[in-house]
Amino acid sequence: MASSLTKDEAEREKTSPASDTRFFGHPIGLAPLFLTEMWERFSYYGMRALLVVYLIAGGPDAKPDSQGGGLAMPEASSVAIYSVYVAMVYLLAMPGGWFGDRVWGPRKTVTIAASTIMVGHLALAIPGKPSFFAGLALVAIGSGLLKANISTMVGHLYDGPQDPRRDGGFTLFYIGINLGAFFSPLVIGTIGQKVNWHLGFSIAAAGMAIGLACFLWGTRHLNPKSSVVPKPLTAAEKKSTLTKGLVWLAIAAVFYGIVGGTGHFTLNWALIPITLAGLIIPITVLFRIKRDKELSATEQTKVSGYIWFFVAAAVFWMIFDQAGSTMSTFAEKKTADNVFGFNFPSTWFQSVNPLWVMALAPVFAWLWLWLARRDREPSTTVKFAIAMVVIGASFFVFAVPMGMAGDGTKVSPAWLLMIYMIQTIGELCLSPVGLSLTTKMAPQKYASQMMGVWFLAVTAGDCTTGLLSIAEVDLNGTGMILLQAALAALAGVAVWMYRKKIEALMGDVR
Repeated sequence: MASSLTKDEAEREKTSPASDTRFFGHPIGLAPLFLTEMWERFSYYGMRALLVVYLIAGGPDAKPDSQGGGLAMPEASSVAIYSVYVAMVYLLAMPGGWFGDRVWGPRKTVTIAASTIMVGHLALAIPGKPSFFAGLALVAIGSGLLKANISTMVGHLYDGPQDPRRDGGFTLFYIGINLGAFFSPLVIGTIGQKVNWHLGFSIAAAGMAIGLACFLWGTRHLNPKSSVVPKPLTAAEKKSTLTKGLVWLAIAAVFYGIVGGTGHFTLNWALIPITLAGLIIPITVLFRIKRDKELSATEQTKVSGYIWFFVAAAVFWMIFDQAGSTMSTFAEKKTADNVFGFNFPSTWFQSVNPLWVMALAPVFAWLWLWLARRDREPSTTVKFAIAMVVIGASFFVFAVPMGMAGDGTKVSPAWLLMIYMIQTIGELCLSPVGLSLTTKMAPQKYASQMMGVWFLAVTAGDCTTGLLSIAEVDLNGTGMILLQAALAALAGVAVWMYRKKIEALMGDVR
């Protein structure tokens, strides 16, 4: 008997979310998203590995025998710039999600984002401060546009929040992130630090170009929802949004024109407002979503539960993201750069965390499934509590080599290898789980924007670090390291103690 399905309908039936297992048991659409994110992370982490050492190169805080040609900035200013830059990448994920929800749809937003990132890296490849800071801004804008929307498209591939493959899919996606993050410091870091800084930035641009090509090639395998604008702006909203944007742009232009024209402008005039905004905006956004009267009672309750995870994540990332600043300068100046006579650049340490992720992520993915089959998998709340205690433990350990290096002794690289391993265990308990949790708990109205909210936790953590650096707090001091470690551990204990209350707010999400 002839089928009543057309060829296209039959193909869709054959590759429905539940039956499509062509990419390691997951929908084939995960492949282009995996590759796009891998190459975007290659470009991002390669540039990030160079950032602080490039900023201090040629200045008083640089390693004596290091390559010159950098911006010769003090270490405190460099750490502040790094922290603000990383914070802005994640802060801009919120408007990135808004563009996906209200203007372009996730698929078009990612295409524009990848193009912007590529241009930003090309600007970094041009010597000079103006092109450098313009490049940083473009990469931050592009990364913000990309991050929330590409994660949302991963969620679109699965058959609803209860699809048992969903957490595994995000973990596999996370492996793609870390493949790019592992190779980039070895390639971009080595060439930038040992040959030419700007050649390194050029290679980052090439990596993003490959990622863009992978995405455009694979768009036919994505869920059609990825091309839909969930809630397009009305004509009145477009006019209002454009007017508000131009007003704020004019205010900023006039203000900084006056400050610069009177000769009072310093770097802090830019850094302090941005770091304060990075703390105020997350609070404002969560408050606005929580008070949205269009949300159902269940959705509002879930947002209340989500706030607990947001605060915990902010503390976690405050410590974790110092891998590229506090720990990067420690690696550059206070850690031995050779093993058995083999010398290597300090940027190679930035490959250690993704290497641990690739080694341990499959173990964790298997472990969660093994425990789930026996009905013993820890809840999301317990996983977050474990992550907080573990990240605190990593800085308790970090205090040991920091104390050993106080007299000028260079410590063994094994210390950083161990600290990164501990941090990776915490990361795997929090980051892929948090991405999946966000797609499950997001109100329908804020589907892409809630991914931006998740990334705002990184903004809040990094802006805290940035403010401390601007205030010239010694983040390399043993006392400050121990204080942060204790704060994270106490936060983990608090999440554990209140886990039943949090889980009650989560409704049917576990």
